[in-house]
Amino acid sequence: MMLTFLHAADFHMDSAFGALSARQAAGRRRESRELGFRLSNYVNQHKIGLVLLAGDLFDSGSAFRETGEQLAEALGQMEAKVFIAPGNHDWVGPGSPWLTMNWPENVHVFRERTLSAVDLPEWNLTIHGAAFTGPEQTESLLAGFTAPEDGRIHIGLLHGEISPVKGRYNSLGREEVAASGLDYLALGHIHRRMEPLRLGKTLCAWPGCIEGRGFDELGEKGFYQGTVDERGAVSLRFVPFAQRRYEILEVDVTGRSPRAAVEAALDGDTARHLYRILLTGETGESGVDLQVLREDLADRFYALEIRDHTHMAENIWARAEEDSLRGLFLRALRERLAEGGAEGEIVTQAARFGLAALDHRDLG
Repeated sequence: MMLTFLHAADFHMDSAFGALSARQAAGRRRESRELGFRLSNYVNQHKIGLVLLAGDLFDSGSAFRETGEQLAEALGQMEAKVFIAPGNHDWVGPGSPWLTMNWPENVHVFRERTLSAVDLPEWNLTIHGAAFTGPEQTESLLAGFTAPEDGRIHIGLLHGEISPVKGRYNSLGREEVAASGLDYLALGHIHRRMEPLRLGKTLCAWPGCIEGRGFDELGEKGFYQGTVDERGAVSLRFVPFAQRRYEILEVDVTGRSPRAAVEAALDGDTARHLYRILLTGETGESGVDLQVLREDLADRFYALEIRDHTHMAENIWARAEEDSLRGLFLRALRERLAEGGAEGEIVTQAARFGLAALDHRDLG
């Protein structure tokens, strides 16, 4: 027997996407509601038998009913058995969709804060899971647990962390995981994909969030697809699945126009994604016209943020030695710049605006 399974977590449906425009935020929320149907198509096309969802599927414990209904419909379309362990964002409590919705027959939601087990005899497999029943879970949900030595495959499904500094979200001890006797522990909560970790006989992993929501969640996002054989041996591969990525790109504009420098640094696939571009290097007295640059590049991205971290070319500061009002102005600013600290960008901006005023130029 070889069972194919999918392990995903941290959908955070109904996130606000507050950093985007109202139109884009609404679009991203709509896309997040469609995620379940995309995932269902993948599960059915790849003949996946078991789906493990490790919590925080909703961004709060009181999601919009429409969102819950769409997720229930999508999961019901999966030709697979689906197990869900709610986390600290979508914890089980009054008004929770885990209690108020009618979930399809193929979906099992763990609703208790103690481990319970579901046997799947067709695969000689037992799933062990538990839920957050509040926004925090300070005690380990694995405490004192050991899977029985009954010849079955044992998989755990939890939202939580392993040995964090502050144990607010189901802090699991490494020794507890090693003593659990589980063949695989499917975890959620950490939004960055982690390489699988083996503790004792137990292989455990976090797939990360399935879609990035900000520039603290960069790069490819997706889920783990795995197989488990009759001996309990698990193999995993990561499947990128996000519709859009957040990326931070640093571009040195020294000796080039900012637009040309940025376009040279881009690959061909940016229109679906959200970029923060950091401009570095040397520029002339006028610096970078960020508004014009944004307008020129806007259609290359789903969303674009540009930050100017450039500095004025050294030959401009050399003119501080002139016996003129311009030289006096530059010398005063150069002294401030030499003092160091966090004012470097402010001094550079002051120099640019001051020189523009002296030359009767318009910086826009």
